[in-house]
Amino acid sequence: MCLAFPMKLVQVEGPTGQVLEGGIRREVRLDLIEPEPRVGQYVLIHAGYAIQVLDEQEAQETLELIRQAYPELDEGADG
Repeated sequence: MCLAFPMKLVQVEGPTGQVLEGGIRREVRLDLIEPEPRVGQYVLIHAGYAIQVLDEQEAQETLELIRQAYPELDEGADG
């Protein structure tokens, strides 16, 4: 099974970007999306790659479903 998580793009530097969600910040590759996503957009992350741009409502709905299915993920979000 493959999982992908929506995360907000907070920084772009060439073919890489920084994404943030729930206090978790990661560097990801952006080369699979054309045109290149912009800071502030939500992207779907799988295996270190942004694979799709999502609108904010769709991203928030997906994150809520993930939280409902896996409530233990929120337990570690505060540190």
